[in-house]
Amino acid sequence: MTRNTKLSLVVVAVVAVVAGILLVVNGTGRQVPSTEAVSSADSLPTEAQSMLVRPDSHRLTSAADGKVTVVEFLDLECEACGAAFPGVEQLRAEYGDRVTFVMRYFPIRSHRNAELAARAVEAAGRQGKLEPMYQLMYINQPQWGDQQVSHRDTFLGFARQLSLDIARFESDLDSPEVADRVRRDQADGTALGVRGTPTFFINGSVFQGRPTYQGLKAAIDQELAR
Repeated sequence: MTRNTKLSLVVVAVVAVVAGILLVVNGTGRQVPSTEAVSSADSLPTEAQSMLVRPDSHRLTSAADGKVTVVEFLDLECEACGAAFPGVEQLRAEYGDRVTFVMRYFPIRSHRNAELAARAVEAAGRQGKLEPMYQLMYINQPQWGDQQVSHRDTFLGFARQLSLDIARFESDLDSPEVADRVRRDQADGTALGVRGTPTFFINGSVFQGRPTYQGLKAAIDQELAR
């Protein structure tokens, strides 16, 4: 078992408690559908597939055979994304290298710290700590989410917790390159029809229904069985 897999298993246990206090609404205020349906939407057109996963998209896990790819457009401040997070982490731990999980930024404008949080994760990634920072954001979301004050100092605290070079982290956090990286993900999501978060694509089809562990698992298993 790799160090990252062990970390994911530990996080699954921790976030199970956090999930209980998160509301299942997305960043736009739209209710998440209550059905647990497996994705039945048609796949994206061929020309749109290249926008779904870019060469520099963040793959949290990678399947050697490339048979199943799950792409999530997320807002780190979105409570519905936080509610889906434990299930996603559990699926990542269970499927290991059988399924590729891709994380893409889609900060909602009405969320005061969403874009800053995305830049913080991206900046941490430049020091090899993207995944731990992404996890800390969700585990601690109740402390900083849905507030109209800047949580830059909170995110700097996360960076210290991960033993990052703080000067470099702040420089990257404020760099045009990092901001542009987040905007590119957001632009792709908009072009692909993403309107709220979380939005999942499984093998190029939009996942229909509430993004619970059971619902996502059913859709993944369906694709693996093809």
